[in-house]
Amino acid sequence: MSVSKPVNKDLIGSLIFLALSIAYGASAQLIPFYPGDEYEPFTARTLPFALSVLGAGLSFSLLISALKKTSEAKPDQPVLKSALGYDWSTVIKLLSLMVFYALALKWLGFIIATTVFLFGGYWILGERRKKILFGASLPFVVAFWFMLTQLLDIYLAPGQLFSAFGG
Repeated sequence: MSVSKPVNKDLIGSLIFLALSIAYGASAQLIPFYPGDEYEPFTARTLPFALSVLGAGLSFSLLISALKKTSEAKPDQPVLKSALGYDWSTVIKLLSLMVFYALALKWLGFIIATTVFLFGGYWILGERRKKILFGASLPFVVAFWFMLTQLLDIYLAPGQLFSAFGG
């Protein structure tokens, strides 16, 4: 008679995140070099690869802690009971919001689309105080926009809606 260990959300999440991090690291190696970048210390591959290593390390540590939890769990718990307890309506709403953000980014531009995305995400997750919603969305987006456009000199298109009105 085999005793099955319960599978919890942390275990499933860490395995999924580990797989995504490894896939991201593998796809980062497909990014082409610009001519002459082969011997540079920082290239187009550096940051994506570093993020994949960081993600894999964090997910691996979460995997270890989840395995410790499951080894300490009672063997009579049903398998996958805690893993199936997701709030699926919230998951679907957040996934829909991500699709909306991807589609709206081209039309609304970075600042408006990202502010709406963060505002909507906080709203879906249960935050209703307007000070928190705007205070956690707009200043963060403007600071990030400033960092990207002014400090790193990365061009972010203003959006087709803004351009249509003469911006």
